[in-house]
Amino acid sequence: MKHLHKWLIALLIIVGLVAGCGDATEENDVEPNEDATSEVTEETDETDEDVTDFPVTVTDSSGEEVTLDEEPESIVSIMPSNTEMAFALGLGEAIVGVSEHDNYPEEVFDIEQVGGMELNVELMLSLEPDLVLAHESNGEETIDQLREAGLNVFVVKDATNFAEVYESIEMTSEITGTVEQGEEIIQSMEDGFAQLAEKAEDIADDEMATVYIEISPEPEIYTPGNHTFEQEILSLINAENVVKEDGWVMINEEEVVDMNPDVIIVTYDYTDDPVGEVLARDAWQDITAVKDERVIQVDTDVVSRPGPRLVEGAETLAKAIYPEIFDE
Repeated sequence: MKHLHKWLIALLIIVGLVAGCGDATEENDVEPNEDATSEVTEETDETDEDVTDFPVTVTDSSGEEVTLDEEPESIVSIMPSNTEMAFALGLGEAIVGVSEHDNYPEEVFDIEQVGGMELNVELMLSLEPDLVLAHESNGEETIDQLREAGLNVFVVKDATNFAEVYESIEMTSEITGTVEQGEEIIQSMEDGFAQLAEKAEDIADDEMATVYIEISPEPEIYTPGNHTFEQEILSLINAENVVKEDGWVMINEEEVVDMNPDVIIVTYDYTDDPVGEVLARDAWQDITAVKDERVIQVDTDVVSRPGPRLVEGAETLAKAIYPEIFDE
């Protein structure tokens, strides 16, 4: 578990660096069949559900035009966030391979694992997938290797904010022919965030909590700053991140003492007692959050994994920081 967490931290840092290089995004180029039609049922006068006609071509995040002649019946997903999106889009039965880091939904534990940092390309080929859902953070070398092996690879954007998550869902729904489902997911997420923001309007500026989020413990303490999902969630619920730097930042104990947060959130679970260990740090005994015992552990996946569960992550943080407002 500790090895996995180290890998996740490295991935988060890479994402932060990518975000710092700019916010430019590729436009998705979808070419539906010109014969696509929508029929109106005379008895009900209602339009039938949108159905994607194949072949369909979508430009992925690597700039590659990916064409599927038919609806994909077998998919390999090599990134947990892609797997979550695929299941949310109703593609669970088509998933024949996942990464060893996948842990949600529970159905993934019954699916063939194709590797983690190093992928078993031979195994992936044996699964004969119509589509491989990759991720920018898988790396250009890995993606090129998969394409050279003859796999049909679609690269999903390395999202660092809500808008980019919506873009990733939209892209994935377009290439898999699940556009309507994608639109419903995005709308549901927007509605969920809006409801949280509405509740947060009751929090006055002088009541705003200062928050420190720890994603790995000492001796290498990392915390999310600007241009991260955690930061966007804190802004949404009217809480202040005590860390002002960009990306995922390595920090020392003395800096946190100087910041003196009202609330401390820990997002790791591979130590024996994350909350107790933070509360026991000698240097932190005068920190407000420690004195008030406002140190809360949350699931890192829901607050930092780019996918439909980010609304759940935002609600989790909101209840931890402002229980009197959100925990109703």
